[in-house]
Amino acid sequence: MNAIPELSGRQPGAVHSAFAVLEEVARAGPGITAQQLSARLGLPRATAYRLLNLLVQDEYLVRMPDLRGFALGRKVAELADVAQAQDAAATAREAVADLRGRIRGGVHLAVYRDDRVVPVDVDPDFPLSDPRRIQADLSVSALGRLLLAEQAARAVPSPTRFTTQEGELVPGFGCLAVPVRGDDQRLVAGLALALPAARLADRHGLVSLVADTAVRLGPLLSRV
Repeated sequence: MNAIPELSGRQPGAVHSAFAVLEEVARAGPGITAQQLSARLGLPRATAYRLLNLLVQDEYLVRMPDLRGFALGRKVAELADVAQAQDAAATAREAVADLRGRIRGGVHLAVYRDDRVVPVDVDPDFPLSDPRRIQADLSVSALGRLLLAEQAARAVPSPTRFTTQEGELVPGFGCLAVPVRGDDQRLVAGLALALPAARLADRHGLVSLVADTAVRLGPLLSRV
């Protein structure tokens, strides 16, 4: 990570202008030009070009393929992911906490963004064993397998009630995940139990135990 330079007396104004540029690109949509930004924000054209070049360099903006305009970049999408995930966690925290009080094991909640697993409420008493691997490889976790099953069901409709993983991340332990669906039945999140592998034998009993919470979470997470 690059070191953050010390701010001089004039730099806070430049930071404010950079945020104003990002906000205007978001409002205008892809394709807004440097000249349009300069006019709308009242910035000298040289200042607008300098800010745009810096924002492109740091991946907050990208140039359009025709090189005539700009659009929001990868870094902005990542920030939006974090903000949405935090909203989801705050909205669902009460329901997840209630379930944790009734389960002898870990309870994790993850939402799905752009076919990715985004953990939003990880059980502090049973932390994820390998968060990076879980997010990088959908096949190693019950939460990831839930998303893979949903992707397969798009071609051959077959609603998935639960998925499991046993011993692949931690020997002797495993997970069971159930889908959380919105009002339109779209998969919006996964609710996972982390337990000793022996307790996963009663799969249908575990699904019944968490089903009400999954139903409760559906409309909550659909609104964030």
